[in-house]
Amino acid sequence: MRALIRRCRGELIWLGCGVAFYLLFVLLRGNRAVMNWLARSVTGPYKRWMGRLLAGLDISLAEVLCLLAAAAFVWWLAWLIRSMASRRGRCLIAARYLLVLLCAVVTVYDGFCLLWGVNYYTDSFQQRSGIYAVAASPDRQEQLAQLTERFARELSACASEVPRDESGLFSADRQEILRQASRQYQTLFEKFPFLDAPQQQPKAFVCSTGLSSLGYTGFFFPFTGETNLNMDSPACFLPATALHELSHQLDIASEQECNFLAIVGASESSDPVYRYSGLLMGYVHLSNALYRADPQRWQTVRDSLPREVRLDLQSNNVYWARQESAVSRLWDKVYDRFLKSYGDTDGIQSYGTVVEMLLAYY
Repeated sequence: MRALIRRCRGELIWLGCGVAFYLLFVLLRGNRAVMNWLARSVTGPYKRWMGRLLAGLDISLAEVLCLLAAAAFVWWLAWLIRSMASRRGRCLIAARYLLVLLCAVVTVYDGFCLLWGVNYYTDSFQQRSGIYAVAASPDRQEQLAQLTERFARELSACASEVPRDESGLFSADRQEILRQASRQYQTLFEKFPFLDAPQQQPKAFVCSTGLSSLGYTGFFFPFTGETNLNMDSPACFLPATALHELSHQLDIASEQECNFLAIVGASESSDPVYRYSGLLMGYVHLSNALYRADPQRWQTVRDSLPREVRLDLQSNNVYWARQESAVSRLWDKVYDRFLKSYGDTDGIQSYGTVVEMLLAYY
C-alpha cells in the first residue's frame, strides 16, 4: 500500500480533487438559486459560445471526441496487458493503470455534472411556462380521446403533403431537415419568449448505426455545445427529434419537456415536413395513453389513419425492433437509472408526463 501511495501520489491527488468536486456539487445541487446562477451565467454561456465556435465545422467534434475516447480506452487496455506481461510487480502496475482510468472517468463525470447536471436542479420549463403535467383523472379520459382524434385527423390531412418514396414511406431530404431546424424552432420562441436564445444547426452523426444500437435518435453534447442526430433511423421522426434536441441546447434537461416542445413546435409549423413529424410524434404518445385507457376507441382512431401514416409507423416499429438486443436493453436500464439519479422520476418512460402536458396545453 505504501508503495502504491508513493508511486501514485499524483493520481491520488487528482482523484481526491475529482471526488471533492463531485461532493461539492451534491452539496450545492439542492440550492435552486446557485444552480440557476451557474446555468444562466456560467455553463449556459459557455455551451452557446462553444456551439457558435464549432458551427462552421461540418463534422461533429462531439463524435470525434467519442471516437478518440474509445481509441484511448483500447490503447490503455493494450498497454495494461503489455505491462502486465513484461514487468514484475503486476499488482502495483494494474492498480496504477486502474487508478488512472478511474481519474479520467471521475474528471469527465465532474465536467458533465457542471455542464449538464446543474440543469436538472434549475427552474424547469413547466415552472417557467405554467404548463404543468397534472395526473389525468377518469373524467379526463374523454379529453384524451378527443385530443388523440384531433391529432389523427390533422396527421391524416398532412400525410399527402410530404415527400414519399415508391413504397409510400416518408422520404424528405435529411440534410434539408437539419438546415431548417433552427428556423422551425422560431414558433416556440414566439409562444415561450423566455426560451429565446441563439441556436446552432444540428449535426449529422456519421456513426449513426452505433446510436441506433443504443436506442438513440440523437443527443446534445454539453462539452462542445453540439446537437447530434441519428441519420440512420426512419426519417419521419427526424424533424421532431431535431426540435427535441434543440430544446436541450436551451438547457432544458427533462426528456419529457423536450418531447412536449418538439411536438408543439413541429406540429404547429408552417412546413408540412415538420408539421407531419410533430403530429406523428404527438399521435404516438397520445395513442399509447389512449390504448391503456380505452383499447376499443384506440382501435377506431388507428383504423382511421391513411395507409401512408400506418406505413411510417410500421417502418419505425420494424426498424427499432431490429435494433433491440441485450446491449440496448442494458443501456436502457443504465440510462433510466441515470436520469432518475438526477431527480427525473419518469426516467425514459415519458409517455405519461408528455400526454399530461399536452392535455394541459390544448
